[in-house]
Amino acid sequence: MRTEKEMMDLILNTAREDDRIRAVYMNGSRTDKNAPKDIFQDYDIVYVVKETASFIKDKDWIRHFGDILFMQYPDESPDYPSDKANSYGYLMIFTDGNRLDLTLKSEAHAKENVLEDRLCEILLDKDGILPAIPEATDADYHVKKPSEDQYAATCNEFWWCLNNIAKGLWRKEVTYAQDMLNFVVRKQLEKMLSWKIGIITDYSVSIGKSGKYMHKWLSKEEWQAYLDTYCGADVEEMWESVETMCKLFYDTSKWFAKESGFTFNKTEADNCLFYLNRVRMTEADAKTIL
Repeated sequence: MRTEKEMMDLILNTAREDDRIRAVYMNGSRTDKNAPKDIFQDYDIVYVVKETASFIKDKDWIRHFGDILFMQYPDESPDYPSDKANSYGYLMIFTDGNRLDLTLKSEAHAKENVLEDRLCEILLDKDGILPAIPEATDADYHVKKPSEDQYAATCNEFWWCLNNIAKGLWRKEVTYAQDMLNFVVRKQLEKMLSWKIGIITDYSVSIGKSGKYMHKWLSKEEWQAYLDTYCGADVEEMWESVETMCKLFYDTSKWFAKESGFTFNKTEADNCLFYLNRVRMTEADAKTIL
């Protein structure tokens, strides 16, 4: 596997030798001092170019970076809109295991958008076209303190959407229940846990994508409880996970409300739990729920 120095030398020398490339900057985990360093870190690189068309036309120029094991042209997907004249990407994994996410950006597009990501570091600027950029920081990704309305809305979304999981499990519609659990309800729990971490850390940290760093600040018991909310496709196992999820959300949202001076809606939570338990106990041939 090529070293970081070897990869960075290749990336920068390629830019220096190609007159079409006028600047280079990097973002992502390699510019984030708080991100753990490991062999899976991508090289998130932007080449600021005079034009993108000649690069797009020549499909072989990227072979200069190494032997490609497999790759993706995200801007060629018919399912997502793209502006190829201003931005075009290549996602590459090489035979040595390195991954390079390379994006071409027009000069105008880069100058307009480079400051949007504060995890950005300018590596090369041949003409001084890019604005001065502050030291890279993950501050934009730190947990943000919610308003009381945001807190209440998150609680309501969690408790309300559980009725969809309940009905899905009663009907044994496992795929529907899994989607509701993981893509709707779980997101509210993750948000509430992140807010607790925000209080603990004075809103000075990022929990990472999908809450992957939450274990750093939650207790071992809380983190294990959160892991226990993940389940397989067995209906009873899913019910157990939902029960764990509800207890964790209940306890965390109540704690957060007290610490923040917010109102914890106990009636809403208790009524939802009552309904959830009734559905769980309802026979398959029942004619009524309550």
